[in-house]
Amino acid sequence: MAEVWASLQINGWSIAGIVVTLLASWLLATLARKGVRAGLSRLPNLTVGVQRLAERIAVYSIWLLGIGISLSFLGASVQPVLAIALIVAVVLVLVLRGIADNFAASVVLQTRHPISLGDEIESGDFVGVVTELNGRAVVIRTVDGRTVHVPNSQLLQERLVNNSTHGARRGEVEVRVAAGGAGDGADEVRALVVEAVNGAEGVHHRETIQLRPITLAADRAVYRVRFWHHPLHGIAVTDAVVDAVSATLAARGIAAVVTSDVPSAPLTPPLEL
Repeated sequence: MAEVWASLQINGWSIAGIVVTLLASWLLATLARKGVRAGLSRLPNLTVGVQRLAERIAVYSIWLLGIGISLSFLGASVQPVLAIALIVAVVLVLVLRGIADNFAASVVLQTRHPISLGDEIESGDFVGVVTELNGRAVVIRTVDGRTVHVPNSQLLQERLVNNSTHGARRGEVEVRVAAGGAGDGADEVRALVVEAVNGAEGVHHRETIQLRPITLAADRAVYRVRFWHHPLHGIAVTDAVVDAVSATLAARGIAAVVTSDVPSAPLTPPLEL
């Protein structure tokens, strides 16, 4: 800094240049603050602290540039000032890197809208309903009552599944029917199963119920039944379907086992009721 002060050349033109530069810096800083505030106001889920941090970074950057230009009017060497500014910038980058990553990710999430409040999402090992979107993380509530803060940057870097985008999700149950489930009684059993599923509470009627035969034999039949429901009501609706199908078949004297634990591929070994 001693070199800076030693090279100062104060005269009328330099003072005028400094005054103009500082006034311009003040004007630009004011406009920058208003611009950043207006831009971030379109992202209502950002916290006040994050908004103020962005405003300060913009204002301080303009003032630092203005001070450097003012010193150049005095004939001072601005290299030491630029060196200090560079060191401060590097420190800020290292310290605020995580905050900046999450902030940038929050802007992407809130402008592209891949998720919204009330959506059920899957990220990493967690599945839950989005309860809050802020500048640092997305807050979700899991089905077992836990609150998880998932960093915004993690949502963009890893797999993100939104279970609520289409307004409905498909559920499945497997129906294992004893003798009589194949042959002449197969059509009757299928009709009873579809009717029971269609009458279960929470099953959507705008989508078609699908019944697929997985195994048909002389002594047994296995059906895969697919239905649609509200994205957040999967467990309750599936339980209602299991109860409805079991009760309907039992009332007609048909021995059957209904399970919601459906494997991803058809079972090849013999199935026992």
